[in-house]
Amino acid sequence: MTERNMENDAHAPTLIDVTPDNVCDEGLYCLKNPAAPGFQRKVAWFRKRHREGLRLKILHDRPGSPAGFIEYVPAEHAWRPVDAPNYLFIHCVFVTSKKHAGKGFGSLLVQACERDARDQHKAGICVMTSAQPWMANATLFTKNGFTKVHERGRFQLLAKKIQSSASDPRLRDWESRQKKHKGWHLVYADQCPWHEKAAVALAEVAADRGVDLTIKKLTTARQAQAAPSGFGVFSLLRDGRLLEDHYISATRFRNILAKELRD
Repeated sequence: MTERNMENDAHAPTLIDVTPDNVCDEGLYCLKNPAAPGFQRKVAWFRKRHREGLRLKILHDRPGSPAGFIEYVPAEHAWRPVDAPNYLFIHCVFVTSKKHAGKGFGSLLVQACERDARDQHKAGICVMTSAQPWMANATLFTKNGFTKVHERGRFQLLAKKIQSSASDPRLRDWESRQKKHKGWHLVYADQCPWHEKAAVALAEVAADRGVDLTIKKLTTARQAQAAPSGFGVFSLLRDGRLLEDHYISATRFRNILAKELRD
């Protein structure tokens, strides 16, 4: 297990590098139950993606007390619809807000990613943000030197350049990809460990309501980059319209069905 004491102080927060060897011991932060189907699927996904440069770091405020995490990857292998050659792309960053607010833990995680980017001689780092659910908002990144370089719908693409001459990253056009999905479709990936539970729940609700829901799991970053939503790894569509771009509960899906089938 690789640990980095942030200030060479016994009471300082510690970053743990999660690897294919220790992932089952260290966990995934956002899903802790190894018996959950999503846990095992994410572990399998992580082990494959680690070979592509994906990194997962968990921040502990004290031994055995995880306070946040960050997941990032070379942007060529990002599971989001982004075009950012030679950048690192941050998939997720999260800090347990109520308990750890104001301690700078989010910045410590972003700065760890930046160190890796510099060590790898990357052009910079980029991240998608949103003020709406399931994405970090821009505040954490702007105070760490990121600026907005592109925007599409509710999503902003922020970047921090290391090489000043590097081109700006861009978001891809996911709206045009929605039109080919006729009927009901769920497109998702194991990048988030909660997706499998949601997919099973939506499939059961659809069967109960007699709705023909076509479910497709994305298995490569290239597929996710061509996904029909900004989040990329979870898209619920009907007849070319995007209904949800992040995972939802069975109750939420029932409400969507009630409205759609009524209309």
